[in-house]
Amino acid sequence: MEIKGKIVLVTGANGGIGGALVRGLLDKGAAKVYAAARSIASVAELAQLDKERVAAIRLDITHAASVAAVAEQCGDVAMLINNAGLNRCVPLLGPTGIESAREEMEVNFFGTLAMCRAFAPVLASRGGAIVNVCSIIGLVNLPVNGTYCASKAAVHSLIQGVRAELAPRGVRVVGVYPGPVDTRMTAGQEMPKATPDQVAAAILAGIDAGDEEIFPDPMSQAVHGKLLQDPKQVEKEFATMIPA
Repeated sequence: MEIKGKIVLVTGANGGIGGALVRGLLDKGAAKVYAAARSIASVAELAQLDKERVAAIRLDITHAASVAAVAEQCGDVAMLINNAGLNRCVPLLGPTGIESAREEMEVNFFGTLAMCRAFAPVLASRGGAIVNVCSIIGLVNLPVNGTYCASKAAVHSLIQGVRAELAPRGVRVVGVYPGPVDTRMTAGQEMPKATPDQVAAAILAGIDAGDEEIFPDPMSQAVHGKLLQDPKQVEKEFATMIPA
C-alpha cells in the first residue's frame, strides 16, 4: 500500500517509535495522521508539526468504550498502525511475573486485538491495511524479558490469524518485528539499539514495498535469519542471556 495520500491512525504515538512513525508518515505524504495516546498532552507536540494533517486523539486500547469511540471518530482511516505496547522487563518466574504478564497481555495482545476488531469493518470498506508492531523476541524468548516475550508471541499468532481472516475482505495485515530500540521501554538495558527514526523509516519503506513481514533493524534481521536456519540453536543462545 502506498502511504502517500492515505489517512493513518498510529497508536502509542507518544512513544519513540510512534512519534517517529507520525513524522515519517508526514514526510511520505500521508493525507492525515491520527496521533493516538492515552493523554492528549503527550502528543500535543506532534499535533503542532502540521495542524492541517495531524490530529491528536485520546485512546486507551485497554478500554472498550475508548476503542469504540475512536473507531467511530476515525471512520476515514485507510491504515491502522498498532504500535502501543508495554514491557515490564521481568522474567516469567520473577517476583512480579504473574502481575506483569497480565498487564502486558492486556495491552499488547488484548488491546491490539480490540483495535483490529474495531477497525476491520472500516478498513474492509476501502481495502485498507493493519500494521501490527510485534517484536523479534515474540519469535524467540529472551528470559530476562520473559513475560513481554510471551505477550508478543501471542501478538505474532494474532497477526497470522487476523491476516487470514481479513484476506478475503481485501485488508492487508503486516507484522513488524524490531529488535532493541532506544526508547523508554529499553532504558537501562545495555545492548546495541536502533534509533526510533531508523526503525520507523524501515517500517514505512516496508509498507510502501508491500512487505508482509518487516524486520526493521540489523539485530532483528540477523536473528530472523538464524531462526530460519536453526530455531533451536537461537533458543539456546537466548537462554544464556540471563544476568548472574
